[in-house]
Amino acid sequence: VQLQASGGGFVQAGGSLRLSCTASGTFGGVDTMGWFRQAPGKDREFVAAIEWRGDITSYADPVKGRFTISRENGKNTVYLQMNSLKPEDTAVYYCVWERGRIGVARSPANYKYWGQGTVVTVSS
Repeated sequence: VQLQASGGGFVQAGGSLRLSCTASGTFGGVDTMGWFRQAPGKDREFVAAIEWRGDITSYADPVKGRFTISRENGKNTVYLQMNSLKPEDTAVYYCVWERGRIGVARSPANYKYWGQGTVVTVSS
């Protein structure tokens, strides 16, 4: 499985960006897709995750109410709509994928497959 993320960029505080991540490879059955981020000098942290049917999601507290995760299973794609962006959202954003019933797991250790990362920069 390979993950290709896109949509990062430079935006002013209060602006919006939409990240996309498409998975290629062998699929089928239950899986979870999600996003993590890593800011300079900080550990990688959970952002959001979504189960295969799209009806169960989870968000980190700092992004609740501002970010929305969604997916299109027919396209093997997960999205992260980011609104009301803040300078503290500046980071490299990584999409993740894992097969099986892991739920909306929040630990990086739960995900074997990672995208290459896309950079989001929010200016104040």
